[in-house]
Amino acid sequence: MQRFTELKVWHRAHKLVLSVYELTRRLPWDERFGLTSQLRRAATSVAANIVEGCRRVGAGDFSRHLDIARGSASEADYLLLLARDLQYVTEEQVAPLRDELNEIGAMLNGLRRKVEQQRA
Repeated sequence: MQRFTELKVWHRAHKLVLSVYELTRRLPWDERFGLTSQLRRAATSVAANIVEGCRRVGAGDFSRHLDIARGSASEADYLLLLARDLQYVTEEQVAPLRDELNEIGAMLNGLRRKVEQQRA
């Protein structure tokens, strides 16, 4: 497997984590153990599962971690909607992050297909 730092999807996921941390600094202090923590963990999980999958020996394990990363991206997307609906952040603040999550998800799907083809 290649190094995670060589993957464009990891770079984008890492930038997303940084953006989520910046956004969550604006959330109410009483959400620090709730929404703030959950959103940060979901975003971080996307990048972290790419990293972990790259270190796995088999393509099947890598593929599974890419699936987990995709699930975490979906979770982060929902949590951004929740933060917006609770009026902690605006649509203008979350829209670019949600768009990026969608693109990262598509990249993860493409990478997973590639990994699966190599496995076959």
